[in-house]
Amino acid sequence: MLLLGVPLADLVLVTLTLVDLAGGSQPGNVHGLAAIYLGVSVAFGHYIVRRVDGWFAHRYAGGPKPAKLPTAGPERMRHEWHSFKRMAIAWALAVPLLLAMVVVSGWYVPTSLPELFGSDPMWAWIGRASAVLVLWFATGPVYYGLYKSEPEEGAQTGSSVPTAITPAEPEEGEVVGQAPAGAPASSRRLTG
Repeated sequence: MLLLGVPLADLVLVTLTLVDLAGGSQPGNVHGLAAIYLGVSVAFGHYIVRRVDGWFAHRYAGGPKPAKLPTAGPERMRHEWHSFKRMAIAWALAVPLLLAMVVVSGWYVPTSLPELFGSDPMWAWIGRASAVLVLWFATGPVYYGLYKSEPEEGAQTGSSVPTAITPAEPEEGEVVGQAPAGAPASSRRLTG
């Protein structure tokens, strides 16, 4: 229920930021950070919450250990492209908000690269966000596409990697939910 309030909080944050700028406040890094926060929270929020929930369930509720990403291969490439897509969505949400803040606070277009990254905080945030997007693309999909597109030898791929959604198949004669003979007792915490 608490997570349902996050989009509302994001909307309130951006509205208050725009109202502050429209009221004559000097644009600053706080205003730019609000736009970046909105983009990142919308694009990455669900993914981050799902990953943290998985690790929390594993650590405190006896859930299965979340599968680690393979270091190479098609699954890693798929992950890198999805990750870049999230970053592109964050950029596509943040930059128009930053441009709206530029318009509200007085339109100004930098004429050189030092002006872009230095004089106006809103344009500096646009420059930073664009630089991060380019670097994300170069160090994610491009790097893994050029150097890590083939699976490493001996690495498990596809559905053979156990995850929280597709648990490993029990071996022949193994009883599901019961530790093999001679295995240490479970370390699950009992709550009540």
